[in-house]
Amino acid sequence: MAANAVLRLLRQNEIDPRQIGFLGLGTESSTDNAAGAVIVRGMVDQALGRMGLPKLSRNLEVPEFKHACLGGIYALKAASRYVALDGGGRAAIVVSADIAEYERGSSGEQTQGAGAVAMLVEQTPRLFGVDLSRTGSASDYRGVDFRKPIGRHFIDGYAPRTQRLHDFPIFNGKYSVQSYLDETAEAFDEMVARLNTTPIRVFNDMRAIFFHRPYHLMAVQGLAFLYVRALAHMDGARAELHDLCAEAGVEIDDVLREATSPSGLQPGAGTGVGSEDVARATNAAASLLRKRAHFQQLLRDKMGLGSNAMRDLGNLYAAALPAWLAAALEEAVESGCLAAGAQMLAVGYGSGDAAEAIPLRLASGWESAASKIGIADALGKPLDLDQELYEELHDRRRIPDALYVPRDEFAIARVGTLYRSDFQDLGIEYYEYVA
Repeated sequence: MAANAVLRLLRQNEIDPRQIGFLGLGTESSTDNAAGAVIVRGMVDQALGRMGLPKLSRNLEVPEFKHACLGGIYALKAASRYVALDGGGRAAIVVSADIAEYERGSSGEQTQGAGAVAMLVEQTPRLFGVDLSRTGSASDYRGVDFRKPIGRHFIDGYAPRTQRLHDFPIFNGKYSVQSYLDETAEAFDEMVARLNTTPIRVFNDMRAIFFHRPYHLMAVQGLAFLYVRALAHMDGARAELHDLCAEAGVEIDDVLREATSPSGLQPGAGTGVGSEDVARATNAAASLLRKRAHFQQLLRDKMGLGSNAMRDLGNLYAAALPAWLAAALEEAVESGCLAAGAQMLAVGYGSGDAAEAIPLRLASGWESAASKIGIADALGKPLDLDQELYEELHDRRRIPDALYVPRDEFAIARVGTLYRSDFQDLGIEYYEYVA
């Protein structure tokens, strides 16, 4: 998926591969613990060579970034620094690619998804600028949050029904949501301070706001949580906050305390520890706020772009936030609702946990770049699975020959099986470009 996205980015935007000096891969789904982005570059080179086009520069950095769903954003920041500091006029490519898969019957099953998004990073942006000097960063260790410990594969009781290789995470849903809200708020607060503004003014000034979006409600929860905290930080909004707290049945002093004090959210250890709601009053007020008409309008105004397309994508882990940005900007070209210079906000998150709040600004002539994104084309040929076939694919990877035929994309031709003293390729995937 990552190689497909990079190749399409190069071809659709007529980019000279020789001018790329950095190829960063953000993922938590890599099938190799030693190599990642360099495999992508090898696949892309293979396809470019078959097309008679120049290959990627030999002088190319190929790092892989891993931090749950935040790996792609960390890759974007690193690529931006490369272009700004030592790129020597060359450009960078960041590709976020992931597979979000859950055990059947788990609470995460309905959020499943997979995909990749590739982004070109240049000194003079064609789509939007990234304001690195005013980003907000935050991290803290949440031990029983979403994890993928290697040892789980060798412990009895892990996904016993699934007979193929699988990568189901270990997660505690309610605790993970609290971790997400807490770290997102911390990163947002630092960004607000570096912008020398107020939270309410950020909501007013930003023409569009994008959160990490594993499923629709989580982004809505994030905005509502930050908005209640914004009211707590604004003296002139105390009446609105008082009314909200009274109807929610919580004390305004508790919301004020939660908004100005460390959360106290612990890493957790053992059965059930760490599940307590340390922002109970804020969450209660935010839950009520989501039902109010003016907040529903705020959602439509600030987070409406690309929302419908995202409902068709499922969770993409590291690719979820860039996919939403892509869908929103493609939709904005058609609606004409955004103009050059418009301010936007991207809030990324990775379980474990860490968050980034990044101010963005639409570039001059951004419509030309946005019109080449191709979200609609990427979703243009869906396959319908009935329940029986879905369960068979999920549990055993039984793929009927006629179900899907690769075209104009990469596929795994075979997997190596040799493990001799003179030559080894056991488990190595051999890719081919299928024209």
